[in-house]
This record gives sequence, structure tokens and C-alpha cells, in this order.
Amino acid sequence: MSDLPPLPNGSVVTVGTFDGVHLGHQAVIAEVVRRARARSRAAVLVTFEPHPMAVLKPGSAPPRLTGPGERTDLLAETGLDYAFVLRFDAALAALEPEGFIRRVLVERCQARELVVGHDHGFGRGRAADASTLPALGERLGVAVDVVAPVAGAGGGPVSSSRIRAAVEAGDFATAAAGLGRPYRVSGRVTRGAQRGRTIGVPTINVAPPPGKLLPPDGVYAVRVEWGGGVANAMLNQGPRPTVGDTHRWLEAHLFDFDGDLYGRVVRMEWVAWLRAVRKFDSLDQLRAQLDQDGQAARRILSREARRNPNEATA
Repeated sequence: MSDLPPLPNGSVVTVGTFDGVHLGHQAVIAEVVRRARARSRAAVLVTFEPHPMAVLKPGSAPPRLTGPGERTDLLAETGLDYAFVLRFDAALAALEPEGFIRRVLVERCQARELVVGHDHGFGRGRAADASTLPALGERLGVAVDVVAPVAGAGGGPVSSSRIRAAVEAGDFATAAAGLGRPYRVSGRVTRGAQRGRTIGVPTINVAPPPGKLLPPDGVYAVRVEWGGGVANAMLNQGPRPTVGDTHRWLEAHLFDFDGDLYGRVVRMEWVAWLRAVRKFDSLDQLRAQLDQDGQAARRILSREARRNPNEATA
């Protein structure tokens, strides 16, 4: 993280992991941008990499709703002027809240205001939170504003943990309600064994970001988007037991598409679960099942497109 250029009116800052950039995060960021514009200040977000839990309790960090690149892309759409990624290490974790505000937010980000969520905490042991930050900020010359929680589906505030639980259960409607968008993964298309072509079902293999949270393995109806194109598809997520492959793949067959996406970055959106991954006695049985899967996926995606015409794809 480098220092900001001189800002005569300073900045309005928020701090957090922002995994998922969900509706609660978006409310905080929107308040940062609103205040910054009203006072001719810079709107600044400070976040961390790796996830703080990976440093504080190695091995216990939660799977990510958004990989670093996915999070950056989402933040770029929010109206922020600057988004800084701090390397989270033992030295940063040891900073007391006052030291963090003074050294990072005031000295490096020229903060005049700090906006946080209702459940926010930072500094060693998360010692600073929404109840203690206003007084601490006043002592350091930084006004602190706490944004109220955003209510989630079924009651309770939107949170990354609740969205993770929904994704882990394959509940895409609840996950989308908290995120404000469908649950997606972005990754580069890599070369596989090309077995799909031999049975008339060519596929693309997508490598998800490390640590990305995936829903339960299975066959899904999905949408795939890339620069200049979009397609409906069916996805096999998990192993390929019929051919003895135990590796966990994201392998999608794009409908009505005959192009080359090798090396391209695509974004894939889970829409609906079709069936569990299973082993077939022959490739002919597998091919017949894939024909049924494809028909089911097309019906589901067509129905979803009619419900949500703004999200319709090819």
C-alpha cells in the first residue's frame, strides 16, 4: 500500500475484509462515497490480504465468497476513488486500534472521517468496535459514523457467514438475496483431457480462485459470461467417476457455442442444481444422461430468463 497523493480536504475511509461485497458492505461503501462527494473528499476503502483469520488462526480461515480479483472487480463498480489492499501479517495484527488509525488511516490515507458497519472491529483482538471507535476517533481528529445493519432474508442482518452457509447448502436464492447478485465464480479456462468432445459434449474447464467457496458437488444449470459473449450451460462440479478421475473439476458444456475460450477468464453463475455426481457403467449411459441434463438445464434457464429478463443470456 502506497500513500495517497495530497488531498486538500482529506478522505472518508472504511476498513474491513469485505468478502463477498454483500449488501451490508455496499451500504457502508455507499455512505463513504456519499460523504466524500458532499465534502469534496476522496472515498477510500482499506482491506486485507490474506484473510486475517489465515494469519491469526492458520487453517481456520473461512472459504472465500470472492477471490482477490473478484473482490477488486466488484469494488471498482462502487464509486470509490481508492481501494487499498494491506498485507495482513503478524506485525499488522499486533497494532493497537489507536496505532492503526494513526499510522494507516490518518498518516497514509489522510482520513478525516471513518465509516464502519455495526459489527465492525479492528486492531489487536478487535479491540476497537462500533461502541468504542467514536471516542477514539474524536481523540485522533477522525469523525466516526456507524452504518446500521441491512436486514437479510428471513430476518437478521446480512453477513458473509450467513451467505457462506447458504452457498454451502446450495441455497442460491438466499445467497443472492444477501449479495444483491447471483453467486458466481471467475476463473481462467484451462485445457483438460478433452474427453467431452469424444462423446459429443465439448466442455470448458474453469480453475476457481484458491480458497473460493463452492456449493455442493453436482450437476448444475449455469450461465457463463466472458468478454464479448455469454451462454447458458450445464456444469459438472466435482470428480468424474465414470472415467476414474477423482479431481474436483468445474467443467461446463456451453449450449449453442462452438468457439475457443482457452486461456480466457470467464464468469460462471450457478442457477439450479440438477442431480448428484454419479458413476455410469458406460460412456453411452453417460452420454444419454448428459442429454437429459442438457434438456433440463435449458428448460430451467429459459424459465429463469423469462422471470428475470434483464439477466437473460443466449
